[in-house]
Amino acid sequence: MARMPSAERRRQLTEAAIRAMTRDGVPNTTTRSIAAEAGVSLSVFHYCFESKEALLESVIEAITEHYIAVVRQALRPRGTLRETIRAGFQAYWDHVCARPGEHMLTYELTQYALRRPGLGHLARRQYEMYSATFRELIEELRAATGFVPRVPVEQLARYLAAMTDGLTLNFLVLGDAAAAADLLDTITDHVVGLVDEGPGAGAAGAGAAGAEGVGSARCR
Repeated sequence: MARMPSAERRRQLTEAAIRAMTRDGVPNTTTRSIAAEAGVSLSVFHYCFESKEALLESVIEAITEHYIAVVRQALRPRGTLRETIRAGFQAYWDHVCARPGEHMLTYELTQYALRRPGLGHLARRQYEMYSATFRELIEELRAATGFVPRVPVEQLARYLAAMTDGLTLNFLVLGDAAAAADLLDTITDHVVGLVDEGPGAGAAGAGAAGAEGVGSARCR
């Protein structure tokens, strides 16, 4: 087995855990099965993670990073602030459509943590991370466009976290892509109504928007 830095080995095991948990469910995934999925010995797992709790936290962080990376890339200034925000939602939604099992896993992780004595803090950490991530995206977009929120950034971040979380679960249960598209448009309009556009909101991205436009939220 080739030697690699511990941080890289942790990432390898985390991604293996995501695959195993998505396929088999959280309760049915053991440290041994994760090690087998990653192609390493059980001793390597225990060297990288002191407990399954530490692994679960790493899994939650990794899944969040997966979709935030594509959202951050999509949130470059476009022709209007609405187009910019809608593009960010679209990037997130494309990730949901491409990896529904991974998103389903996030809800299973929440329930697993809440039902296990001593693990409730993981569920709280998970949802605090969602809000913190939206807060970062809001601040980055505000710096790029100059928009001014009409409500506290923390409140806006928690609203976005709650709306996307609820919409994602609704879609995973009902599978209604058309309804999801309509709801994303509604959320976008509501968010735009909660901010005042800055001087750079339109001009900064007029050229970049071009003929790209913003796609439908339907899974494609």
